[in-house]
Amino acid sequence: MSQPTAQRSSRHRSERHGRSTDTNEESPEQRAEDIDESELVRTDDGDLIHEETGLVVEEDNIDHGPEWRAFDQSERDQKSRVGAPTTPAMHDKGLTTEIGWRDKDANGHNLSNEKRKQMNRLRTWQQRIRTNDAGERNLQFALSEIDRMVSALGAPDNVQEMASVIYRRALDEDLIRGRSIEGVATGALHAAMRCEAIPRTLEEVSDVARVDHNRVGRAYRHLSQELGLEVSPAEPSQYVPRYCSALGVSSLVEQKATEIVADTTEEGLHAGKSPSGFAASAVYLASMLCGEKETQADVADVADVTEVTIRTRYQEQMEALGLVG
Repeated sequence: MSQPTAQRSSRHRSERHGRSTDTNEESPEQRAEDIDESELVRTDDGDLIHEETGLVVEEDNIDHGPEWRAFDQSERDQKSRVGAPTTPAMHDKGLTTEIGWRDKDANGHNLSNEKRKQMNRLRTWQQRIRTNDAGERNLQFALSEIDRMVSALGAPDNVQEMASVIYRRALDEDLIRGRSIEGVATGALHAAMRCEAIPRTLEEVSDVARVDHNRVGRAYRHLSQELGLEVSPAEPSQYVPRYCSALGVSSLVEQKATEIVADTTEEGLHAGKSPSGFAASAVYLASMLCGEKETQADVADVADVTEVTIRTRYQEQMEALGLVG
């Protein structure tokens, strides 16, 4: 067969099967280069596609999720094979191994006397190797103190983590030298509460601490200045809900006390005054106006202020609101 005849035969077979022999068609890579990146869309599966043409520019991304599926929290907890997340509230951030105290094997059977003694020795050495030097032991003690005070004050977990971070920063910058561990830990806790806008006075924090009020105040001021903490002044309105809840007054009194605090602070009456005493006086005045009068002694006891403070502040608030005479 001659060469022209062979070419015609090959072209005839290609046309008969519907295939084109044109080699000028663009490849997917060339078409992807011509697409504007602003027109690309990322799908839920992680693929990068061009919706108009349907071209998949990027695919087969790694799935970092688990290989199992769960439809509720209990099923998710049952299938999960990982431990708790790391936390700065523990001196080792929760990464070391814990040996339980159940003295049972994986099947729930009691251990023999020999195995029990062996596990006790392992627990002892585990506790020793967790804190190799004095620095780690001091950090462990400080974080345990923060944990104890957070529990006593009923503060949320984010306050404990913030206080632990502040104490770690102070330790890294050598701000604890010459000061007691308890004092710096309490100062860090008070700073964390101020940063997280938790209404607790320095006196309340000092009551659950193992150091006196003055030492806690000095440690707090030292940490806030040296670490450059962004601590905003406490607002009297933050104390109103807690005081009303402790006194058991109605929501009408709480609403009225909030209005009194808002109106008087707008005039600058709270400047230079204790926010806790100012809020307590507003609660006392609101209870009088709403016909649920609480005694000055009860309000002062809840706010941890004197009755003289209550009398002085609520009279100033009455004058500012035009309720006198």
